[in-house]
Amino acid sequence: MTTTQKNSARVFAIGPSEIKEIRDVTVADLRQLLASGQVIWADFDGPVDKDTLAEIGQIFELHPLSLEDVTNARQRPKVEHYPKYHFIVTRMVNLTERLESEQLSIFFGKSFVLTFQEKPGGDCLEPLRDSLRLGSDAIRHTTPDYLAYALVDMVVDGFFPVIKTLGDRLNDLEEEIFRRHDQHHASRIHAIKRDIWALRQTIWPVRDALATLQRDNISLVQSETRLYLRDCYDHAMRIIELVESHQTMCSDLMDLQMSRENSRMNEILRVLTIISTLFIPPTFIAGIYGMNFNPDKSPLNMPELNWYLGYPFALAIMALMMGGLIFWMWWKGWMTGVISGRRIKLPFRKELKDRQDRENRLNGAPRHH
Repeated sequence: MTTTQKNSARVFAIGPSEIKEIRDVTVADLRQLLASGQVIWADFDGPVDKDTLAEIGQIFELHPLSLEDVTNARQRPKVEHYPKYHFIVTRMVNLTERLESEQLSIFFGKSFVLTFQEKPGGDCLEPLRDSLRLGSDAIRHTTPDYLAYALVDMVVDGFFPVIKTLGDRLNDLEEEIFRRHDQHHASRIHAIKRDIWALRQTIWPVRDALATLQRDNISLVQSETRLYLRDCYDHAMRIIELVESHQTMCSDLMDLQMSRENSRMNEILRVLTIISTLFIPPTFIAGIYGMNFNPDKSPLNMPELNWYLGYPFALAIMALMMGGLIFWMWWKGWMTGVISGRRIKLPFRKELKDRQDRENRLNGAPRHH
């Protein structure tokens, strides 16, 4: 970006008397705003080319290593300290069909806050922009460290809707597992588990970064702001607890699915075994009468072949033996669930319900500042 070229950036100039919102700023605009003595927040929505970053780095005296982390937007959430500013890397999350994350790079110094987003489009920072547009007396006297905290807090609170959606998906999947059999349940559980794991990998370093910002030896962070950072740290810890609870629920649902599969397979094998057992006596009798010994050669060679009711007699013997086997299996209780069609009760449902109740007690609406 040259001094005359426009860039996709939104700037808020915050002063004690008013707050101005400026769109499509140039590098020259940034120089003038920085020299005005106001607190400025420059938000670059989308990737910025290296030449533009280099010019911005010259204006705000940013180290090339931190600018390189902005360009390579696959960084782990972290906090880095430099003599004249602090550099925060965090990730905004969004859930559609799959979990998506976007790097947010935050620089804050004595009179400025810079944010660089990895992708253009919607983000979770609009409530903060609305607060600045309202321009209350308190927000007009905000400091860069508090503004940086507010940005991180918006990012952290953006995890809660994602976790709630994942929890709803797990609950719906649990009901489906009990309601009907589907071979795709296991793959759906695995997909949700993968999203939860990615969420955990994102929030853990954010928690560590918040712990670093609370230290007393961190310059540019006022003691009052550290109190708010502590509250944001509590939000991160609550998210971690919910994520771990969802991970446990995923494992239990996978065990439940495997148990349902095994139970269904056992039911199928039991039905097939009963059918096979019932046809063993008729097969045995049919095999005997199929040996074709000539009754003319000996009176002991199947005299039933010459009986008037010989064939009905053989069928009656088969029916009696099959009926006797059915009665004996029913008396032993082996026919339960086969004749009546009753479902086998599994112990996982109550356990999952208790875990969901505990999760609901943990999950609460996050506070916004």
